[in-house]
Amino acid sequence: MKDFAIRMTHKPGELARVATALARYGVNVKSLAALAMDGHALVHILPDEEEAARAALTASGIAFDETEVVTVLLENRAGEIARVTARLGDARVNLRAIYVTGVVDNLVELAIVAGDAARVREAMADTQQ
Repeated sequence: MKDFAIRMTHKPGELARVATALARYGVNVKSLAALAMDGHALVHILPDEEEAARAALTASGIAFDETEVVTVLLENRAGEIARVTARLGDARVNLRAIYVTGVVDNLVELAIVAGDAARVREAMADTQQ
């Protein structure tokens, strides 16, 4: 699974421009996280079809960074994020993004985006993936 990170200006309609480009290519967005700060915005998107998303963004002139995602399933309880991020910190993993992609019953699926996916997998080896 790939995460597509898109930097844009913090102006009305910018996210709609990205969503429209993806929709034209039939890309369903499985998960999205966005944050605006100091006149800029950063959007992380997990598309259902990576090749189609890449083509859509490229054809629309939308710059993006693409990074492998590691997903983990966690118990939905206090302290789980602290445990995961401590393990990643101990493994010297520098996070680019971390966000929830789904919740089912008492489990939370977490997307972890880092420069070294293999290091993330190693650090999270005994966590359900």
